[in-house]
Amino acid sequence: MVGPGPHQLPMTDPKIRERSDLDEVRRGLRMARPPDPAELAAEIARLEALDAAPPLRRWAAFTRLSGPGYLQSAMTLGSGTAASALFAGAAFGYELLWVAPTAMLLGVIMLSAVGHQTLSTGIRPFDAMRRFAGAPLAWAWAIGALLASVIWHFPQYAMAAGVLGDLGELAGIGTVPPAVLAGVILAWAIALSSLYGSSPRLVRTYERLIKLMVWGIVLCFGAVVWRTGIHDWGALARGLIRFRIPGERHGIAGLTLVISGLAAAVGVNMVFLYPYSLLARGWGRAHRRLARFDLIAGMLLPYTLAASLMLIAAANTIHASGDFAGTRLSPVEAAQILGGELGPTTGRLIFGLGVLGMALSSITLHMLVAGFVASEVFGWTVGSRRYRLATLIPIPGALGPIFWSKIAVWVAVPTNVICGFLLPAAYIGFLRLQRSRAYLGADRPKGVFGNAWFGGMLLSTLILMVFLGWYLLTEGPGWLDRIG
Repeated sequence: MVGPGPHQLPMTDPKIRERSDLDEVRRGLRMARPPDPAELAAEIARLEALDAAPPLRRWAAFTRLSGPGYLQSAMTLGSGTAASALFAGAAFGYELLWVAPTAMLLGVIMLSAVGHQTLSTGIRPFDAMRRFAGAPLAWAWAIGALLASVIWHFPQYAMAAGVLGDLGELAGIGTVPPAVLAGVILAWAIALSSLYGSSPRLVRTYERLIKLMVWGIVLCFGAVVWRTGIHDWGALARGLIRFRIPGERHGIAGLTLVISGLAAAVGVNMVFLYPYSLLARGWGRAHRRLARFDLIAGMLLPYTLAASLMLIAAANTIHASGDFAGTRLSPVEAAQILGGELGPTTGRLIFGLGVLGMALSSITLHMLVAGFVASEVFGWTVGSRRYRLATLIPIPGALGPIFWSKIAVWVAVPTNVICGFLLPAAYIGFLRLQRSRAYLGADRPKGVFGNAWFGGMLLSTLILMVFLGWYLLTEGPGWLDRIG
């Protein structure tokens, strides 16, 4: 009896099974309409040619090719960041100015490692973590990303409805019921999120819209700071470099806002979105340098500028006036106070458009995360009907304006704190992947640079965990009641 040929080896052989599974994992992201291979090959050739180009020319080209980093900016520049920056500036002036850039720098260190791992191996991150870091960490990451996207949806809608209602009154429309405002926001979010995954061209269009929204946010708050000026340059410098955590003022603890800022800068759902947005672009090993630039130019810089400008604007106006309503500060009141320097109409318009852009961009990206998580867990194709239905998982958040209209800004702060506890599992998983020879092989960072990179990742993880532990010990069992 003749034995089976090489192509007929029984799948009961564990080595064959393992090789087959690994091939499936390495297939990359399942997409209904993947990037065109010819266009991708041309892009790779262009990137290889840019390696020898002068830095300014290379950066200019990278700026046109970037995209995934801006998705991270748009996602983190939502109600969580707005609330953290607004309350930090209103309650403490410039004292917490250090939080946003520090939090984002630590996040970029971690995300750069996530990008390096994904682009070097081509292995889908959820399966990579499940195989090489442990199934419990992989499932904790995926479930945490989905939960965070649902939980964070509530304050996004609450804040978006608040400023949209104020803009409506400014336009002479009058008072609009919260349910109607939530419906308008939901329709926009579904329409915009449906662009992603429909085709590579629409993915690029979506990312261009996100870029415009991100820099529009920066310009809105930059205009407020330009008109209000810097009241005390010395205090501003101390706020950037002293790393001080003030005590309680106006019923708000400084530590609460620090935790909120750390969690708002890089959330667990952002960590899920980032590597899958790279795969959706068709990026690979040749894109690693571009990806690092994209994180700096598309995420670190615009986020730090927007969050810092908003804090400075609140410090210059609300804090300086002494007229601060604490946790009951509404988007309308904030817009009117900030508008005092720009005029009642112009100020409310600029502030309203900036905050609305922050909330709307985050809402659509939370929907994308839900779709990515479901697609990866259930094996669905990105862009398919099931994927689109999965993007609707967070829509109960549209009830946010109905339940929390009176604390539409503050509700984002306890939401940030809650979601912060979902992040450490993902960080620990990527720490393990960064040191895995079985996973990265020759691409495992080594030497002084590799150790420094891993040290930065470890520091980011430890800082987050120490602050979360400190918060629980300080606030005790009733911490959720007090921040809510």
